[in-house]
Amino acid sequence: MTIRNLQHLFAPQSVAVIGASDRPGSVGATVYRNVLDGGFGGRIFAVNPGHDMVAGRPAYADVAALPEAPELAVICTPAATVPGLIDALGRRGTKAAIVLSAGLGAAGPGGKPLRQAMLDAARPHLLRILGPNCLGLLVPGIGLNASFAPVGAAPGRLAFVSQSGALVTAVLDWAHARRIGFSTFVSVGDGSDIDIGDLLDWLAADPNTDAILLYVESVRKARKFMSAARSAARGKPTLIVKAGRAEQAAKAAFSHTGALAGADLVYDAAIRRAGMLRVYRTEDLFDACAMLAHSRPLRGPRLAIVTNGGGLGVMATDALVAGGGQLAELSGATIGRLSAVLPATWSNANPVDIIGDAPPERYRQALEVLLDAAEVDAVVLLHAPTAIVPSADVAREVLPLLRSANRPVLTSWVGGDSVAGARALCLEAGVPVFDTPEGAVEGFLQLWQYRRNQDALMQVPAPLAPATVDRRRARTAVDALLAAGTLRVPEADSKDILAAYGIPVARTAVVANDEEALAAAVSIGYPVAVKLLSPDVVHKSDVGGVVLDVDHPDALLAALRDIRQRLAAARPDAHITGYTVQQMVRRPRAVELIVGITTDPVFGPVVLFGQGGVAVEVTADQAIGLPPLNRVLARELIGRTRVAKLLAGYRDRPAADFEALCDALVRIGQVAADLPELAELDINPLLADSDGVIALDARMRLAPVPAGTGALDRLAILPYPAGLERSVPWNGGSVTIRPVRPEDGAAHQAFFAALTPEDVHFRLFAALRELSPAQLARFTQIDYAREMALIATRPGPDGRAETLGVARVVADPDNVRGEFAVTIRSDLKGRGLGHLLLGALVDYCRASGLAEIVGTALPDNVRMIGLARAAGFAVERSGDVMALRYTLRPEAAA
Repeated sequence: MTIRNLQHLFAPQSVAVIGASDRPGSVGATVYRNVLDGGFGGRIFAVNPGHDMVAGRPAYADVAALPEAPELAVICTPAATVPGLIDALGRRGTKAAIVLSAGLGAAGPGGKPLRQAMLDAARPHLLRILGPNCLGLLVPGIGLNASFAPVGAAPGRLAFVSQSGALVTAVLDWAHARRIGFSTFVSVGDGSDIDIGDLLDWLAADPNTDAILLYVESVRKARKFMSAARSAARGKPTLIVKAGRAEQAAKAAFSHTGALAGADLVYDAAIRRAGMLRVYRTEDLFDACAMLAHSRPLRGPRLAIVTNGGGLGVMATDALVAGGGQLAELSGATIGRLSAVLPATWSNANPVDIIGDAPPERYRQALEVLLDAAEVDAVVLLHAPTAIVPSADVAREVLPLLRSANRPVLTSWVGGDSVAGARALCLEAGVPVFDTPEGAVEGFLQLWQYRRNQDALMQVPAPLAPATVDRRRARTAVDALLAAGTLRVPEADSKDILAAYGIPVARTAVVANDEEALAAAVSIGYPVAVKLLSPDVVHKSDVGGVVLDVDHPDALLAALRDIRQRLAAARPDAHITGYTVQQMVRRPRAVELIVGITTDPVFGPVVLFGQGGVAVEVTADQAIGLPPLNRVLARELIGRTRVAKLLAGYRDRPAADFEALCDALVRIGQVAADLPELAELDINPLLADSDGVIALDARMRLAPVPAGTGALDRLAILPYPAGLERSVPWNGGSVTIRPVRPEDGAAHQAFFAALTPEDVHFRLFAALRELSPAQLARFTQIDYAREMALIATRPGPDGRAETLGVARVVADPDNVRGEFAVTIRSDLKGRGLGHLLLGALVDYCRASGLAEIVGTALPDNVRMIGLARAAGFAVERSGDVMALRYTLRPEAAA
């Protein structure tokens, strides 16, 4: 379950505290007092079998004695009582419970863990459980404080979700001092039922929440988390603190990739892919609260700094440059306007030093100019106290301007008691306040990183370069290796699998002895490279098992002899099974890269990219991405490494072919998605230069898929469902009906442009001339776990694929109800294409387990209404629109 019945948790009409008490210091007493004192307007009940009255109010002996079924129950009793209480609550009709009790990992009667007994008791009643072992829940907007937190929370529009109860209390205390309000405060605890993914889904749709802040220690259900996080982050700023950055992943001896892809790098990749912003320190989390609660949207990376002290400006600039930020370059017009209001001794540059004797109006005048400058995206205001002007006077002067600013303004009032008044005024007005210049700049950098993450989600990738992908060939090779019991795949077989995906590889032959090596070298052509094959040696170069540039038969025989001698000296226990003879690739200007796949225990297969070669662990220059990838994601992955600067070219070295490199990374992602048995892959080195890429060395490790596991179960993000592609007869020819892909962006924009204004109005209930980048990304970069868009496509007059129509369904997080829409290109209506697409969509919804498909149409959209009726939809008037409904599973749709 995901958001089912969560309305009873976040907006209950009645609350029962089970274990309510008068005993000072007890959890039951604290929770009951918090519920009573929070201002909750619903009915409140106390349950305690030993008392008739608690806190001066009637108490009930048990759940059965309550005058009504409470919508929300808060359980404060010992762990052993929890399963029975959940059963009793479920029978009464309660749909949500907060279990504060700890210790449910212990065994109960019959040996079953209490936690499982609790979940089993809840399941028949669809009763949702927050916890156990949590601090509770606060919904300040309705006065609900169902927690044992020492302080409450003010109403606001920022949601905070934490897997740490201690951090909840710290943030509450800090927010109280900073006058920051919250829509929701949730302590997840063990997350046995309601987890981070459920809460993200709820908060993403919550009209009272504008932004979401998460503190996460671990993720258990990666796909659910990624789908919920991607959905939430598309609509609302979503920030996350991921604790536990220390290396925990087991280092795999088989591959460089396994050794380099640490757990924290994988979490970082997942957070980026979801479009969230990651912060790393507790103080960053607090600053993020202030930024989310008060900041304006950020347009770009250019920061202006205004200060009354040169030193403060230098510190801020150092922090900006170190963090990868950009100091705004002031235009001549802006400098001229500043010179007109500032002393002649001002800095005449950014940072704008307005001199230490600046009166309040000078701050205001400088800010007015900067906030009007087109080249400035955000401003940091720094102030050090002076004996000339009280800091509070400066704050009063600039506050009207800061409140009305159309871009972010961050302030740092540096000092102690002398600037306390200025800080208080800014906090009261909702202006972000930081203790130091560096803190203010880091707040700006947080905003900019979030903006970049969001922009990356909105980019539409170009189509891949044409290349044949022979999945059947790769599948056959893997099946043969598994049948032979070969889990450590030889180099030649690894390269053959890569070649099946269109990845260029160096020609390679596996030989058993010197004679076969000589024959292979003749077939491949001199010069060649020769390498050792031994099941006992992981990295061949470590034992002298690689010889390059072998250019004639005598040199080849000498190289083989030298390899044997060096192995005998370094590893006398190692067994030689043969050698590989490989095409010698001469690309002296190429950059050595490593590309690989490893399997994370939480997020499944991940793609690693970085600087390669024999010193790969020493350089430690790598980044991680979650498959599937597209060209935009591949380029972003490359850009997160230092080697990207070498690939861009320098001096007389031309830039590498980035398109070929991006295509190779995308295809590596396809390999990870298509072959569930692939546990690890190393391509080291992958050479990249202006002529393209080529894999010189490749190794794979396989692992049989456990029984009962689906081919896609290990993937955190579902790949393109190629199995849904089909060609169907239409209009005297044929069209392909298939899922939409991110690369369909250009065709989708052309499709939209071909719609008449009337059809656009029918589809979007609004008048639009073209799709914005965000809308285009939203329509083409879909989460196949929750949404499907089937398009009808065929080659256009220019040979490029054109989109003729689309049928789309978006499922709710519970996968019960899907909202659908169908749009056909305006010049093709009335030819049966809508019937084909809607029929395919209904088939998909039935196969995916949806219970019901619903939609709306304007009353004058007679074609859509007729299409729905013909497909078996029920059609009825609902206010100003027509409601369309198709029931697939009546028992679940009710």
